[in-house]
Amino acid sequence: MGLMIDGKWDNDATIPSDARGHFIREASRFRHWITPDGKPEHSGEGGFEAEANRYHLFVSPSCPWAHRTIIMRKLKRLEGIVSMSVADRPKTEGWAYSEAIDGFEPCADGVFRLFQVYAATDPKYTGKVTVPTLWDLKRRRIVNNESSEIIRMLNSAFNSFTDVSYDFYPQALRDEIDRINDFVYSHLNNGVYRAGFAQTQQAYEEAARKVFHGLDTLEQRLANQRYLAGERITEADWRAFPTLLRFDLVYYGHFKCNLRRIQDYPNLANYLRELYQWPGIKETFELEKIKAGYYSQRNVNPTGIVPLGPSLDHLERPHDRQRLRAAA
Repeated sequence: MGLMIDGKWDNDATIPSDARGHFIREASRFRHWITPDGKPEHSGEGGFEAEANRYHLFVSPSCPWAHRTIIMRKLKRLEGIVSMSVADRPKTEGWAYSEAIDGFEPCADGVFRLFQVYAATDPKYTGKVTVPTLWDLKRRRIVNNESSEIIRMLNSAFNSFTDVSYDFYPQALRDEIDRINDFVYSHLNNGVYRAGFAQTQQAYEEAARKVFHGLDTLEQRLANQRYLAGERITEADWRAFPTLLRFDLVYYGHFKCNLRRIQDYPNLANYLRELYQWPGIKETFELEKIKAGYYSQRNVNPTGIVPLGPSLDHLERPHDRQRLRAAA
């Protein structure tokens, strides 16, 4: 996988795990916030004021954490406000891009790599280089690399620059959304990685069973309500969606989460179809690029061979979620 040590890229670094073989996810390190007036509303450094064309988002097509930020940028119609680079080169020495942003030169091989942004922010940085990463073009430093916080900034900080007033994190539902997010993160978002990157049979089975407990729970929840937090679509739905979308495509086979498919859950399958068919959402991903990105993980798939299937034509079929009440 590789990571940075004292500001330099090291390709030999491996996936961290504990003594029992459980995958350990490193916490995001840059946690500053953009606010409408630049005044801090959360812990972290202030001074990051929402401005048009000041911030740049680094993402990758395959990454579910990055996908949620791409979705929020699309839903809030911020494409002309927050610029974006999509990784389009092989992931040697981390996420790689064919075009550098202003102020950077490509590496010696002509490729611009995300670790250059991390080194520019902290010349002694040690840790993972992850997408999404939100970069301040004016101050030339990373604002934030935690996807859950980036989507909240995109949801509210730039409201004066968009005609989309819809709030995906409404005050009245915040406690419920936070509770759902915690469950979905531990059981699904991170859960599939704990299964796929497990280093022992025991660690794998523990993680995989937790994944399917999570899916079983969501299946029951969606039997009687339209969305995860009730009648209104919220960030909780868009945080779950990238994982659900990738489940049958890659997690079922590549990460060995193969007890059941999303297609085997009637409520989840129809819910996924509704979100997949939501206006503008299909423009935020390419299924074949997602699959190719995962199967290039040589620590899990040493040959790098990408399977032909599965077919996901069922995502285009009509869903039945209109049987449940949705907020006007």
